[in-house]
Amino acid sequence: MRIFNHPWIESELFYSVKSPEEIKETPANSIVLLPTLPSSLNLAKYCQKNSVAYAIRVENIKEAIFANLLGAKYTLSSKELARELMPIAQNYLFDTQILAEIDDDSEIEEMAKVNVDGVVIK
Repeated sequence: MRIFNHPWIESELFYSVKSPEEIKETPANSIVLLPTLPSSLNLAKYCQKNSVAYAIRVENIKEAIFANLLGAKYTLSSKELARELMPIAQNYLFDTQILAEIDDDSEIEEMAKVNVDGVVIK
C-alpha cells in the first residue's frame, strides 16, 4: 500500500496543473495532478505523449477506465469509489494505481482491508 502526505513517510508530491506550461514548470520526476475528465483530456494526452507521470481525479468508474487507458500513474477518488474500482482494476489488470483520498490516518486500515492501492491524506 502507498501512503501519501503522511508525516512519517516520504512520498512523491503531487502538483496540480491546468496547462502544458504549468507541467513544464514542475520539478523533474514529479507527479502532476490533473482535474477530472473530460476537461483534462488534452492534458492527459500531453502527459502520455511526453512520458510525464501524472495522477488524475476521477468521479466514476468510466473516468477511471479512461484514465488507465490514457496512461495515468494514479487515480485519486473518494473512499467509496476506490472501493468499487479495486475489483475492476484487478480484473482488467490496470497499470494505474487506485488511490483513495482520506481525512486522516485512522482510515488507512479500512482502505487496506479492501485492497486499495494507496491513500492520500488530505
